[in-house]
Amino acid sequence: MIDELELAFDDEPVERWRHRRGRKRGQKKRGGAGKSVVALLVVVLLLGGLGAGVWYGYDRVQGFFTTPDYEGAGQGTVNIQIKQGDTATDIANALVTADVVKSAKAFTEAAKENSRSQNIQPGTYKLRLQMSGAAALTALLDLKNKVVNGVLVREGLSAKATFKLLSEKTKIPVKDFEAAAKDPIELGIPDWWFKRSDGKQVKTPTIEGFLFPDTYEIDPKWTAKEIVRTMVDRFLTVTGELKFDEKAQALNLAPYDVLIVASLSQAEAGIKEDLGKVSRVAYNRLYGDFPCGCLEMDVTVNYWRELKGLPIKPSKDMTVSELDDPKNPYNRKLKGIIPTPINNPGKQALEGAMAPPQGNWLYFVAIDKSGKSAFTNDFSQHQKNQQTARENGVL
Repeated sequence: MIDELELAFDDEPVERWRHRRGRKRGQKKRGGAGKSVVALLVVVLLLGGLGAGVWYGYDRVQGFFTTPDYEGAGQGTVNIQIKQGDTATDIANALVTADVVKSAKAFTEAAKENSRSQNIQPGTYKLRLQMSGAAALTALLDLKNKVVNGVLVREGLSAKATFKLLSEKTKIPVKDFEAAAKDPIELGIPDWWFKRSDGKQVKTPTIEGFLFPDTYEIDPKWTAKEIVRTMVDRFLTVTGELKFDEKAQALNLAPYDVLIVASLSQAEAGIKEDLGKVSRVAYNRLYGDFPCGCLEMDVTVNYWRELKGLPIKPSKDMTVSELDDPKNPYNRKLKGIIPTPINNPGKQALEGAMAPPQGNWLYFVAIDKSGKSAFTNDFSQHQKNQQTARENGVL
């Protein structure tokens, strides 16, 4: 480069010494002005190109050391969903996609600098567009920005009652939930769940028993199928953690049988401490020395009434024909276990059914207003317990 610049200022090579020592007096200049102009232009172009290259390189290198980021708290609004198990990178990518932050790095760097970033909860958040990474993090840590649509589905609700509740909370029609739940296996429930230990076939698998009761944060954009699938996933997670299928096999029963018993105890027990005991009564009646080998529990009759759209009745108000209707597949005198669960039991009912306490009880009745039951294997003692219940105004 230096040689080229020198040549741009030189005249013809044979006269280079004259440049440095000057021309003889009176000698005419031969094309010097023109060549000087050209030389000047070349220098300008070279320096200009060099400057542009330096600036381009600086700009590129600077990009490696600076983080693209918006400034301020942003504008407008957008809903962002944070899923269970999302990492800071997962969240950052979702924010970039929605144009909440300018780059994933802007958010992840802000998260690294703030230990509270680990406290971001799953759910849907209302954020602004084009926020700085730090502002977006602050907004996600402020629960005031969380779109709360928590729905409590309590233990012991039937699928029919659950869908009615969900419809009221989400404004999604009940028929949409019913359609979404039509094929439980397609929703992810393994087909082995619908095997029975008595060899009877479950001709039409139903969702009953698999809608795990819990409080659910329901995204406003979810469909009925997404809500139902979420509840089913929760059921499968909980029963997996409990090793429910292994515990059922230890009882020489199919998991479906134990799920049915869990639903019975959920309906019959007045307090959580009695859940396991009611399950033991059910097993003793079905597989012990109970004369009919049947459940003889009025809650099964009321389940059938609910399915038929009939009002629920207290046992004392039911007629014998209603209690023992042979056309009712949930007849309390039906020998063996009933066709399906009668509700969706909670975790404690599941635990009680898969690991019931030892006892030879065949009868039980709630004896006080707290819901506590008295258990016995002697019918005469059971009658005395019933009298105690009447005296306490609960029978």
